[in-house]
Amino acid sequence: MKDQQLTVLSPTAILGYGFPLSSFERGMAMKPDVIAVDAGSVDPGPFYLGSGKSFTDRAAVKRDLLHMITAGIKASIPVIVGSSGGSGAKSHLDWTLNIVQELLAEQDLAAKIGVISADIDKQTVIDGINNNKVSALAGLASLREEEVQASISIVAQMGIEPFIEALDAGCQVILAGRAYDPAVFAALPIKRGFDAGLAIHMGKILECAAIAATPGSGSDCVVGVIDQSGFTLVPCSDERQFTEDSVAAHTLYEKSNPYVLPGPGGRLDLRQVQFMALAHGQVRVTGSRFVQDEVYRVKLEGARLQGYRTVSIAGIRDPIMIAEIDEILATIKEKMLVRMEEDHIEGFVDFHVYGKNGVMGQQEPVKVSQAHELGVVIEVVAKEQTTADSICSLTRSTLLHYGYPNRIATAGNLAFPFSPSDLSAGPVYAFSMYHLIEMQEQSFFKLKVMN
Repeated sequence: MKDQQLTVLSPTAILGYGFPLSSFERGMAMKPDVIAVDAGSVDPGPFYLGSGKSFTDRAAVKRDLLHMITAGIKASIPVIVGSSGGSGAKSHLDWTLNIVQELLAEQDLAAKIGVISADIDKQTVIDGINNNKVSALAGLASLREEEVQASISIVAQMGIEPFIEALDAGCQVILAGRAYDPAVFAALPIKRGFDAGLAIHMGKILECAAIAATPGSGSDCVVGVIDQSGFTLVPCSDERQFTEDSVAAHTLYEKSNPYVLPGPGGRLDLRQVQFMALAHGQVRVTGSRFVQDEVYRVKLEGARLQGYRTVSIAGIRDPIMIAEIDEILATIKEKMLVRMEEDHIEGFVDFHVYGKNGVMGQQEPVKVSQAHELGVVIEVVAKEQTTADSICSLTRSTLLHYGYPNRIATAGNLAFPFSPSDLSAGPVYAFSMYHLIEMQEQSFFKLKVMN
């Protein structure tokens, strides 16, 4: 006989973002069957995948894991972490495993740990290209072998199957590399026989925890309860509640198509979904369907080293300069590009103008700014840090003393909040792949069980 319902506790939007202990204790009082958390995202950009560093703080991650794992062991329920360390590559997975082993030793606890790797070797991707198994996502060019070879790190986004394998192996703590965000929440319900569409949609909401409630928060706990016909979202704090609007809005979150959410092996069909408000700030969701693809594909993410960055931050207060800022910066940029070409320097110079279009750039709909002051970030990227430093220094000094039309002041055009004014920002990475690859009969994802 199938289970009547299953309860999933999502403590926080991303591991390391924290949660109130009062909310966590309320969530545990609901007797969850699993504690699951998403630990990563591509939102912070390619630096973390390329550098192997976590975008979350180690002490904060350890604090969250301490409460999750000790509660999970005490309740004899699994604790699942997806996209460990932020980007989910080997370095991030090892970093998270080290934290878990450290806190288990400190707390004199024992647990069977399942570690699932998401790293993909270059030859596997190249073979996929040569066998027409790699396809581009909308708006991207086809993946080329040279882009694969230039990649420092490549991961694939796993679905529910590796998590189910780890659960079948009896793992009490499951640490996974890069993972489809809903998978950590959907794996146990699907393993127990609940509908995949409902489980994945619930995971889509739980991955961001209380962000989907109102008022939203990335640092608070929520619970999802799935049954045979739908799922119910429950806040763990009196400060928040789910509403039909908040859950519907989060269902649309990070989606190009409001009715379809693609993922490993299939897609979520949301055309028949209904949201119903219940008492105590709860919302019930029904009608979600999972449609399996004919070919099982997973997303590839890769990062390559682009160069080294130097930045300089300055303010502009002169209304004459502000009125002509586009033409002034275009002239300075052209001068720098000529200099770089003369000296055979690869890289680029850019300006980010805050108070005008620093956030949206050329897509900014407000074309006429009324700002009385502007903030300008000078950005230079070159193949070597010393070269980037040099070009940034030249760009900054040229702009500082540039004689634009009708200029009155001669002492300098820029106000610098910091001394030194130029900041060496270190290596810069770019995404080298954001494509789909067909997964063969043998999974890319390897489980290692540690007692």
